Amino acid sequence: MRSLPRAAFAASAVAAVILVSGCSTLDKAQACIEANKVITDTAAKVSSLVNDPEAMEKALNDGAAKMNDVAEKAGNTTLNQALQNLADSLNKLDVNSAAEAAQAAQKVATDTAQALRAIAEECT
Repeated sequence: MRSLPRAAFAASAVAAVILVSGCSTLDKAQACIEANKVITDTAAKVSSLVNDPEAMEKALNDGAAKMNDVAEKAGNTTLNQALQNLADSLNKLDVNSAAEAAQAAQKVATDTAQALRAIAEECT
């Protein structure tokens, strides 16, 4: 479980790059900020619920729904795809026990870092 904080740190570092570098247009900038926020908020919430599988399941579903909403509004294929891919990944996770919650948190951390990298590339 020690790698989870490192993965969360890596995701935060990528998020900082996005915020510092900005995006080239106002609409795209807003989409970048919204995409980053929904991803990092969801990842943080999920990682805090490792000991509560039921709450984690709800956080995964809520996060996926928010990502799909932002993806629809993004108006950018790359941002849309990154958000939809992560939302799909979250929807596929089934958390019924503490062991599944730990595995889900690890998967979310990995997939979040990947999505944030794709967004960072698009938003710089």
